[in-house]
Amino acid sequence: MAPLRKRLALAAVLTSALASLCAPAAGAATPSAVAPTVPPAARTAAATGPTCWYGACYDYVYGRQTTDTTGAEIRMAIAAPEVDPARDDEHSLQELSLQDTARKSTVEVGWTVDRGLNGDDRPHLFVYHWVDGQTSCYNGCGFVPVSRTVTAGMPLRAGHAARFAIRNLGGDWWIFYDHHAVGYFPGALWNGGYPRAQVVTAFGEVAADADDLPSCTDMGNGVPGASPGASWIAGYRLFGSADRPAFTVSASSPDAYGYGRATATSFRLGGPGSGRCPAAPPAPVTGG
Repeated sequence: MAPLRKRLALAAVLTSALASLCAPAAGAATPSAVAPTVPPAARTAAATGPTCWYGACYDYVYGRQTTDTTGAEIRMAIAAPEVDPARDDEHSLQELSLQDTARKSTVEVGWTVDRGLNGDDRPHLFVYHWVDGQTSCYNGCGFVPVSRTVTAGMPLRAGHAARFAIRNLGGDWWIFYDHHAVGYFPGALWNGGYPRAQVVTAFGEVAADADDLPSCTDMGNGVPGASPGASWIAGYRLFGSADRPAFTVSASSPDAYGYGRATATSFRLGGPGSGRCPAAPPAPVTGG
């Protein structure tokens, strides 16, 4: 199956096409939109369970701040969470995202374990963006790389602690990994209309199929967020903001993925979901 974000992108296209084909007659009531208008990570309600759309369900532990800024930086532990071996289109990640007030324009950077995207169970660096609520693609779709050694999609070492930053410089959104410039999303992707961000979120995410809940996929390193040794996000700072960093931390499904030791600039996060995943079924035997 295709990675979940590819499924969502296709769904958005189909929704748009269906809307044009099935436009109501003049004076008829307009049905509510089928597709959400914001990325799943932009949901604000805590402890309400996963956000599900188009067959995919997303759980989060996140720290968020509403401010006005030209950038942000965090330090994160890189982990190698167990992702359900029977589900190649599921993933587990940690990231930093910046959004506009409407939460429709977004720039993201982080690490992910996603077999459907990367072909293995290792953590990889990724970048992503949304324009006016529309999905794009991982590590491309207008992203301009500037380094030969630090590249979007490259494997990362589990156990390493790294800095991830997003900054608007000269009208473009630049991505930094451990102080190295990875590349940038040109401001022209938003027609120059997204020079500053108003919502900063740092979070862990587990994406699972809707028929795989509760999922056994780990968030972070699989240790419950309230426990010593859990994965963590720390060192939160802002650029070009009049505000001091001040996370508010929440979890969508705290019994499965929780948090602990929350401060204005840091928190622990993660958990094992429903528990250890069963072994993947053996591959079918072929040949004569």
